[in-house]
Amino acid sequence: MVQNLKTDVLVIGAGPAGSMTAKWAAKNGARVLMIEKRQEIGSPVRCGEGMSKSWLPEVGITPGAWINLEVEGARIFSPREQVFEINEKHAGNEVGYVVERDGFDKALAIDAANAGTEIRLKTAATEILKEGGKVVGARVKQFGEPFEIRAKVTIGADGFESQVGRWAGLPTNIALRDMDTCLQYRMTNVDCDTRYCDFYLGEVAPGGYVWVFPKADGLANVGIGVQLSKVRGMADPRTYLDAWIAKHPAYSKGKTIDVVGGGVSISQPVKQSVTDGLMLVGDAARMIDPLTGGGIANGCIAGKICGEVAAQAVHAGDTSRAFLDRYEKGWRAKLEEKLYRNWYAKEKLCTLSDATFDKIIDALQGVRLEKLSVHNILKAVHDKYPDVTREFEAFL
Repeated sequence: MVQNLKTDVLVIGAGPAGSMTAKWAAKNGARVLMIEKRQEIGSPVRCGEGMSKSWLPEVGITPGAWINLEVEGARIFSPREQVFEINEKHAGNEVGYVVERDGFDKALAIDAANAGTEIRLKTAATEILKEGGKVVGARVKQFGEPFEIRAKVTIGADGFESQVGRWAGLPTNIALRDMDTCLQYRMTNVDCDTRYCDFYLGEVAPGGYVWVFPKADGLANVGIGVQLSKVRGMADPRTYLDAWIAKHPAYSKGKTIDVVGGGVSISQPVKQSVTDGLMLVGDAARMIDPLTGGGIANGCIAGKICGEVAAQAVHAGDTSRAFLDRYEKGWRAKLEEKLYRNWYAKEKLCTLSDATFDKIIDALQGVRLEKLSVHNILKAVHDKYPDVTREFEAFL
């Protein structure tokens, strides 16, 4: 029989946000236990495997063997496939490195372990423990054996479906229009340009986009995200992706060697990410960029803040919501404005026709933007097609 455990900080979920939280809590002197329901950290992969790189030093990540490629930037294709190129610096959360996501996740878990975190695999939370309305840990099962882990601070890092948040009574409901259903093939024998991550807009992927992230010469992740409110059946993403591939000779001759699928939130951040004894981080707090679906950078940036505040709470002997609110304020100061702005942009973009997307990309031809933002893009489009920007007056 497994013995009940006690720790300062319990982190539920060993994805990037969880490992980052665990690392920085341990580095700041807390006793940390991180649990993961799967038997292997980082697997199965549910990610396009593209990410930006400018934020890595901020959270103490050293580039490693998990990098496949460093790309120059992104190419955005209109429905009639006119191209707008963006350099890596301005291309957003998805562009900079193409990585082996399972290797990346393992590297972050190793960093957390080296900082002093204890890690337990095949250990799933089944219920939150509460005393007097305060979260004090979780009931878990490891290899089918139930036991309790008592913790001064509990961290929910269990993805956008977060059960931990619901169990704790935090508002985590999500609308269908705020979810994408995604499917990705890893394909070999393709003609991909290893300098760019490519994005295809319009009705080829209703409410989302098709992406091509090169992994090496002749090898790429080819995937699609479709807004859940726009699909009629679970096979729709595959139908759309297969149709797109069939129309592109560079990929139709390719061979699929791996298939992954899953859901991604494209919502606003949660209204509340802390309560007495508990904090939510990463996808569990809806920190995924609603415009791109990228969540690694935001989760890690928030994870550092979360880990530091967790350790501070332990040392202060105060794990109340009032104390933990410094995490809420910290991550919102860094991320919230862009998350809400990109959610609003996503809401508008989902209503645009292919003809409008074509006008937007056409208007950007030859335009050099000092800084890539929704505001600057719309200003450039307004100069050529003012009718297109009427729906976006709040951004101008």
